[in-house]
Amino acid sequence: MGLLEQTVKQIVPVDKKNDSLIQKRLDNLTKPQGSLGRLEELAKQYVLITGKNQPSVKNKTVVVMAGDHGVTAAGVSAFPQEVTPQMVLNFLRGGAGINVLSRHAGAKVIVVDIGVASDIQAEGLISRKVAYGTADMSKQAAMTRDEAIKAIEVGIDVVLKESSQGLDLLATGEMGIGNTTPSSAITAVITGRPVSEVTGRGTGITEEARSHKVEVIEQAIKLNRPDAQDALDVLSKVGGLEIAGLAGVILAGAALRIPVVIDGFISGAAALIAAQLQPAVKDYLIAAHRSVEKGHTAILNHLGLSPLLDLNLRLGEGTGAVLAMSLVEAGVKVLTEMASFDEAAVSRSME
Repeated sequence: MGLLEQTVKQIVPVDKKNDSLIQKRLDNLTKPQGSLGRLEELAKQYVLITGKNQPSVKNKTVVVMAGDHGVTAAGVSAFPQEVTPQMVLNFLRGGAGINVLSRHAGAKVIVVDIGVASDIQAEGLISRKVAYGTADMSKQAAMTRDEAIKAIEVGIDVVLKESSQGLDLLATGEMGIGNTTPSSAITAVITGRPVSEVTGRGTGITEEARSHKVEVIEQAIKLNRPDAQDALDVLSKVGGLEIAGLAGVILAGAALRIPVVIDGFISGAAALIAAQLQPAVKDYLIAAHRSVEKGHTAILNHLGLSPLLDLNLRLGEGTGAVLAMSLVEAGVKVLTEMASFDEAAVSRSME
């Protein structure tokens, strides 16, 4: 049995039998019932996922997968492909948005070269290159089915290794010029929404360029005819290597009962793939934010997720996810550190 199949079989729906006990504890804390809203929901979700009654969120890690896309040759991005390896080096030097916000959140950043189109030699980089970028999906399948499986398994393996050192909360991040194009394709195919409805401006292209991007995606879907019911078929035909890697990260987190905070549009596309492979994955997901990318709302609706933040973010890299990690940690601390009415000798409401 391969690592992917083995991991998918390990994932089971979250057992909610202790839901009422956790709710009772939250309701007995020194506050009006439900007055901390989503923080209370996060605390409960964290306990149900992990099975830990007195959890602490110490070890937080964001996995940033980097890969290139052959479809950039079709003129779908405002930035050239050389930016991908340049930004990977920026991550490793600690100078990118994800580094700043991870330091703020107390999270570790892991950077994985899963499919950058050039060789990168740098200290701290996890080099697990499946291919030198994908093929141009508007002319042929982005990758083979075997490459898609291998890339998912890279993501699983990275999380398994990291979890052996202790891992309490996981987040997804990515880097890959052109990656909103395969993400839009995946979203259109799996959600059944029109391509134009789920395709935005990515890194900041003009409206005219967005129309061209829509045409390229429609051409890719028409040519490759991905099967919406077969996640590996969709991923291999119109996906990306870093998207596959993130699907693996999500699957591994669910298999290990570690909550996974998903970032924006690209991470959402990876979550669509993971949830198509194993629907129970959805129980383990926390949606960090609502991206400016127009297809992200379609993803959130399809997965039944409600985002924590709405800050007009569209950088990617995992930036929204690490911000949301702080909220998850805050929710857990409310549950574990806040006194109950009895402990604090505070009178309850007279109702």
